Amino acid sequence: MVKGGYSYQMSAAPVTVFVHLLVISIVTLTLVWLLKFREGFAFKSHVKAKIFNLHPLLMILGFLIFSGEAIIVYKAIPANRKAQKVMHLILHFIALVAGILGVYAVFKFHHELHIPHMYTLHSWIGLSTICLFGLQWLLGFFTFFYPRAESTRRASMAPWHAFFGIVIFFMTLVTAETGLAQKFIFLGLRRSQEALMINFTGLLILLFGIFVGLSVILPRRN
Repeated sequence: MVKGGYSYQMSAAPVTVFVHLLVISIVTLTLVWLLKFREGFAFKSHVKAKIFNLHPLLMILGFLIFSGEAIIVYKAIPANRKAQKVMHLILHFIALVAGILGVYAVFKFHHELHIPHMYTLHSWIGLSTICLFGLQWLLGFFTFFYPRAESTRRASMAPWHAFFGIVIFFMTLVTAETGLAQKFIFLGLRRSQEALMINFTGLLILLFGIFVGLSVILPRRN
């Protein structure tokens, strides 16, 4: 920085606080949408829509939210590096489990109603994201947590792990947005309370992704 100039640098702390406010808003809107407008959710029900509703519930509140939380854990939790790495691993594992269950729910819904599988762009990107996410988690575990992993390998893999992590998170955002848009169209919505609910949820998810990304490039403290 030029001497006498101004520094525009800020810490990630206020950004992570805003991210968590977005999380609360996304969770609230998603639950209101599914419970008030879409009849709730269940793994087994004669109302097949309830089975499908588990898909957005698990993919948004589980896969997407916990993926973002895992990314910002290094800036949001005041702990040592080892503890942060463990939380990063656990949160990503929760996201992976939620994602797998979310995919299972939509396949179950399609199977019971005899609807073809994997015929939309949303489904193609979504399944690719889950597969890459699982592979990333396994590689991360054996590279950064496996006791016998070489330190030189960890150092060389760290930048690539971070890069592909952000790419996969971006794919998660794209999957969520295309899924909401697809559901909006399938329901034939126009101007209604439910339409506004879905659109605002999509906007908040976009902001969530932007500010998670911003937290990555900002320092933990000024």
